[in-house]
Amino acid sequence: MRTFGVEEELLLVDPGSGAAMPVAGRLMDLHARGGTTANASGSGGSGGSGPGALRAPLVHEFMHEQIETHTGVHTGLEGLAGDINAGRAWADSLARESGARAAALGTAPLPAELHTVALPRYEAIRERMAFTAVQQLTCACHIHVGIASPNEGAAVLDRVRVWLPVLAALSTNSPFWDGADTGYSSFRTQLWGRWPATGPIEILGSAGAYRRLVDALLATGVLLDEGMVYFDARLSRHYPTVEIRVADVCLRAGDAVLIASLARALVDTAARQWREGVPPPAVPAPLLRLASWQASRYGIEAELLHPLTAVPCPAREVIAVFMAHVQAALAENGDETRTAGLLHNLLARGTGASQQRTAFRRTGSFTDVVAESFHSPG
Repeated sequence: MRTFGVEEELLLVDPGSGAAMPVAGRLMDLHARGGTTANASGSGGSGGSGPGALRAPLVHEFMHEQIETHTGVHTGLEGLAGDINAGRAWADSLARESGARAAALGTAPLPAELHTVALPRYEAIRERMAFTAVQQLTCACHIHVGIASPNEGAAVLDRVRVWLPVLAALSTNSPFWDGADTGYSSFRTQLWGRWPATGPIEILGSAGAYRRLVDALLATGVLLDEGMVYFDARLSRHYPTVEIRVADVCLRAGDAVLIASLARALVDTAARQWREGVPPPAVPAPLLRLASWQASRYGIEAELLHPLTAVPCPAREVIAVFMAHVQAALAENGDETRTAGLLHNLLARGTGASQQRTAFRRTGSFTDVVAESFHSPG
């Protein structure tokens, strides 16, 4: 069975005001020491009990107002879900010790003064990218899915590209930014699109062609390094994986499990089609960019572009087409029933963007919107 893992970026916020707080350095110091005695014994939050029960991998992200969690490498949804919840609980536990909370939001609803983490690479990126980097406080969910070879990975990239806007729509969780409703379901996608090497790419046909594209981008001197190749999906530099990068961090951990399950099934389906000689859908990248914009703007609340025709269709119909496309892979992975239940829950209550807007309509307060995003399992 194909392996997968998840990286989630979380906002660090003042629990009283909801504003972003620059405490990532403090969290990383606590993380290195294993937290306080209370947390190390499992009594600091909802992650389990016993020595080290809450401890999970954490790394710095670009800003001091955010932190990144990593799951382990898994073959089953149960273990992955446990790691996602443990990562969120551990980050929130350390944030509490630092006078903050960890919030699963794709953008910061309230204005914030931002602080770049003082690592040489991040400082160089800030210098090169100017205001784009200065404003870069966004939180995404990246899914790594195992591949057998670089050529299989390139074939997967060619075949998943048309389906990624549907994943993005299901994950939307960033309607508010800088004290305003942006009108978008994922404004994170719009902010991220300002970087120079983002979005969909054309069909490449081989790992060699992918490598030549990356080398050509690096040769321009615009990008500092290969880590700044921020395609919607890319071949990992560090692991034998395809990395799918279109999702907002999800408000609910269960929604993150859903996105990961669908991403793995999408990769499985693409790899099978490649082995069977099925060509990738010949949809030009500019049309895929429009499909991504539509998903960013409306999420699942209106129309999405059909993955194969780019014709506008009701979002529920497009989601049904997506599910039919990956159904066999879900069944082979033993994920069909759980994934169907997670999708049913998401469609019934709406995406994170919809839930944030519901909270704001009810309370009229961005502070309350942020407070409702604090970690709870599920």
